Amino acid sequence: MNNVFSKKMSAGLLGAALTFTSIANLSAQDAVTSILGNLGSPTNLSTVPSNGDLNPYGVAFVPGGFPTGGMLHPGDILVSNYNNSQNLQGTGSTIVQFHDGQQSLFYQGQSPMGLTTGLAVLKAGYVLVGTMPTTDGTSNTVQPGTLMALTSAGQIFWTLSDKRLVNGPWDFTVNDEGSTVQVFVSNVLVGNITRIDLSVTSAGIAVKKGIVISDGYTHRPDPAALEVGPTGLAYDAVRDILYVADGDSNAVYGIPNAGNIIADGGMGYRIYMDNLHLHGALAMILAPNGHLICSNNDVVNVVPGQPSELDEFTVDGQFVAQYSVDPSLGGAFGLNIEVFGGKTIFAAVDDNTSSLDIWTVK
Repeated sequence: MNNVFSKKMSAGLLGAALTFTSIANLSAQDAVTSILGNLGSPTNLSTVPSNGDLNPYGVAFVPGGFPTGGMLHPGDILVSNYNNSQNLQGTGSTIVQFHDGQQSLFYQGQSPMGLTTGLAVLKAGYVLVGTMPTTDGTSNTVQPGTLMALTSAGQIFWTLSDKRLVNGPWDFTVNDEGSTVQVFVSNVLVGNITRIDLSVTSAGIAVKKGIVISDGYTHRPDPAALEVGPTGLAYDAVRDILYVADGDSNAVYGIPNAGNIIADGGMGYRIYMDNLHLHGALAMILAPNGHLICSNNDVVNVVPGQPSELDEFTVDGQFVAQYSVDPSLGGAFGLNIEVFGGKTIFAAVDDNTSSLDIWTVK
């Protein structure tokens, strides 16, 4: 998001308020298991590559067991950039890589591309990313975009541009089984969720099936956020439930049987709506502790003193903790979490400073 609507606040007062709010809302059990309630000081790294791209969106970890021989190594973090050096939305064209705390360029395409929050590293050795470009940085010229698969050498391997399945891929999540991958896509331009079942081999990627599994989400253009609508997706493969963060209604929904459903199941059931903590639900993950963590776009239901927040809550709708990544509005967007060597690593971008914060969860 652009920063034109940001309002400066006292960082000291904000920090005090967040400490009180986070701890006061934690039960004894949640205080032990909370992710956001157990963050120390982050490592802060710039996401700006040599071409000056701004506004980091997607965050993805390279998983353990990732094939060797390319540019990527298990534990590396990738970040996609949505804006160019002039901060025009939907014109960014780069993915940066972090290895041992050092940034390098993993991929650079031809602007405008607008690499979205949809970013994942597949077990089979590919990087999947969504695009939603504009020509002038506004909703007037926004385009449906694509899904792209890149090799571990940062080369385009496969592209899907079917508007029935990909129409503004603001975010996606994957159910990665190696040779088969289910991609759940939140299409912000039409307000639906699609599931794309892929066959993935070293020889190629093919769509086996693609359907709309959820529909009816409100969506609209916005001068600050570009587009507001369904965004963050988190999939629970054990329970076969897809969780959807709906930015315009400021709520989170659960879609049952998401990996097997063969027809549009509507909006599912609402699990969480919290006008105190949610301010335009955005990117979302399912953490190892079983909680959902969601960022906010700060263009819906803004609450004074709570800018750029990440919110943690249970899948049955109980608030757990919150954390602000920036003292001004509009900083929170992509986030992710992974466990390596017994350590839980949490990462989230700050759009306002074009940086990546990384924590080892206590």
